[in-house]
Amino acid sequence: MNKESTVPDSLDNPARRQFCKSGTAWATGLMAAPGVVLYSMNNARAKAPEQAVTSAVRWGLLVDTNRCAEGCTECVTACNREHNLEVKNLETDAQWIRKLTVRDKTTGHRQSFPVMCQHCEHPPCVDVCPTGASFRREDGIVLVDKHTCIGCRYCMMACPYKARSFIHEALHDQLPHAPRGKGTVESCTLCVHKVDQGDGTTACAEACKKAGHQALLFGDLLDPKSEIARRLKEYGGKQIRADLGLNTGVRYQGL
Repeated sequence: MNKESTVPDSLDNPARRQFCKSGTAWATGLMAAPGVVLYSMNNARAKAPEQAVTSAVRWGLLVDTNRCAEGCTECVTACNREHNLEVKNLETDAQWIRKLTVRDKTTGHRQSFPVMCQHCEHPPCVDVCPTGASFRREDGIVLVDKHTCIGCRYCMMACPYKARSFIHEALHDQLPHAPRGKGTVESCTLCVHKVDQGDGTTACAEACKKAGHQALLFGDLLDPKSEIARRLKEYGGKQIRADLGLNTGVRYQGL
């Protein structure tokens, strides 16, 4: 789904971050498909000692907008397929990643690039969550614990990137690695299931590479030997809404 705006900063207003963290949240029901185990805060961190999540690693994405083809939605399609996001005839057609097109009003120059959860070091969604359902793993991946999410949607209002979606209806044919519950909020997980099994990539980055664009690169931002760290050091990378001081795990080149 393409949208056009004049500048990336129009993605949100900083005032969205300023709202009360207290108060009573209205709860909605949570439903999951039979046999599906929802990611919980404990499940996401309960790993064998040799695979423990550690702050010595910070997973992230690098987006090269010069290689991102306008009109190409391979990353979106791959994400939808990987997590079974498309549910026709329901209000739950959420996108964890979307293509955005921006245009310079002065020159008319257009750029197209994907936007998803930016996996912030200081995520506003975590700050405002009244139950702790929104949390950040030690390796930088921001997730939602579907067991404790009450559907208040505070996190959706706090996110400067409009990266979260709410599930209105019961879902079927869910995937064990991507559980989704009615009455809960969801967003990009950086394909945490692939990360934890050592795949070394995400569905979107893999699809972009297969399409011949190679506009998406996944890796460890803290490892100076990783390709993503080398490219960021050599060419630099920008954050969307860097003025918010969130230190995002997703960086962009060419903006």
